[in-house]
Amino acid sequence: MSTFITAEIGINHNGDMQLAKRLIDAAVTAGCDAVKFQKRTVDKVYTREYLDSPRKSPWGDTQRAQKEGLEFDREAYDEIDRYCREKGIEWYASAWDVDSQKFLRQYDCKYNKVASAMLTNDELLKEIASERKYTFVATGMSTLEEIDHAVRFFEEADCPYELMHCNSTYPMPAEDANLKLIRVLAETYQCKVGYSGHEEGTLVSVCAVAAGATSIERHITLDKTMYGSDQKASIEPYELCRLVKDIRDAEKIMGTGEKILTPAEEEIKRKLRGQV
Repeated sequence: MSTFITAEIGINHNGDMQLAKRLIDAAVTAGCDAVKFQKRTVDKVYTREYLDSPRKSPWGDTQRAQKEGLEFDREAYDEIDRYCREKGIEWYASAWDVDSQKFLRQYDCKYNKVASAMLTNDELLKEIASERKYTFVATGMSTLEEIDHAVRFFEEADCPYELMHCNSTYPMPAEDANLKLIRVLAETYQCKVGYSGHEEGTLVSVCAVAAGATSIERHITLDKTMYGSDQKASIEPYELCRLVKDIRDAEKIMGTGEKILTPAEEEIKRKLRGQV
């Protein structure tokens, strides 16, 4: 089975549609299956006190200015939807509040995503599960008890889901990957388990496929030195191309698990065992 590969644009577009399109193009060129964005209703996700607090950014000197500067509006998402259809790539987004999830519904995306930060937001989980679309559920920062709780919403709604092993540090040290947990989660919940990575480079993500991950999600950027909290934990277009190629090669290397002799091995067998 082919690993489902998502290029997470998230907020790395920095509110610039042309930059978003260049990132979509990079994902298409690399051979990704989908691109993903993030959608927030700023006044619903953050408190007024937080939004009024200071933060210097290209859009102003408050948290509000920064958060609103990173959000795309209806017109922008219309263009994202049109552009992705033109380029032949799926797109979807992780909503951080119920209003954002309802906003995304109008685009009839094939997939939903629960961000690790939202795993304990029962109202949002219920809303997402009610759509009964295939949903990727990130498990960063979460205990097994919290995952149990979240999974119930999808099972009770008969909504198909795939857990995503994740460590929510940006960037994540490679030694913290704990990829053996992928199979543990798969056995515990009897479902597919992917990997959402925030590490530097691509090795851990390829190893995740060998460890059983059925999907891979990685943040992408045009340049890791650009403004943004996620840029450093992202991979650039050339790394994305290498990642997709390495994943497809890893799938071939892993094989089927069936014990068979290849024609070349049969030939060697005849020679070394005296059957010539």
